[in-house]
Amino acid sequence: MNQDSSCQEDGVLNNGQSHDRGLTPELIQKLVQKSHEAKAFAHCPYSKFPVGAALLDQDGRIFLGCNVENACYTLGTCAERTAIQTAVCQGSTHFIAMAVASDVEDEFITPCGACRQVMREFGSAWQIILTKPSGSYYVRTLEDLLPFSFGPEKLALK
Repeated sequence: MNQDSSCQEDGVLNNGQSHDRGLTPELIQKLVQKSHEAKAFAHCPYSKFPVGAALLDQDGRIFLGCNVENACYTLGTCAERTAIQTAVCQGSTHFIAMAVASDVEDEFITPCGACRQVMREFGSAWQIILTKPSGSYYVRTLEDLLPFSFGPEKLALK
C-alpha cells in the first residue's frame, strides 16, 4: 500500500479525507479494538492466519466476524463475510464501516477480492479500516479498494 499520499498523525494513517458518516476517531478505535478481539476466535488450523472483522451498521450496532477454515479448503469463510452474514441474519443491511485485523505487523491487512465483492452488495461508499496489531490503521472507502465495481444497481430492470 502506498503510504506516500497518506497523512500520518500519532501512528494513524488515513487517506487525507475526513471520516464522514459519523466516524469519529474514538469510534474507529473501538472498531479496531473489536476487530482484534474477533480475531482471537478465528478457526485457522491450516493457514495459521487469524483474521477478525468488526462491522458497524447505520444503527450503531457492531457485528463481529472471524475466519473459519475447513479441511476442504474452498469451504472456508473469511472474517469479513462472516461479519456481514451475521449482520444480515440479524436484519441489518446498511453498513457504515468495517475494521479488519490480522497478526501481520509490517503492512495493513486488506480484504480479499471475494470479500470486497460481497461488501459491494451493500454499497460502495462505506469506510474500510485496515489495521495492524499495534492498533494503527488506514481508512479507505470500499470504492477505493474496488474501483469500477459491479453492484446490484447494475441489475435494475428498466
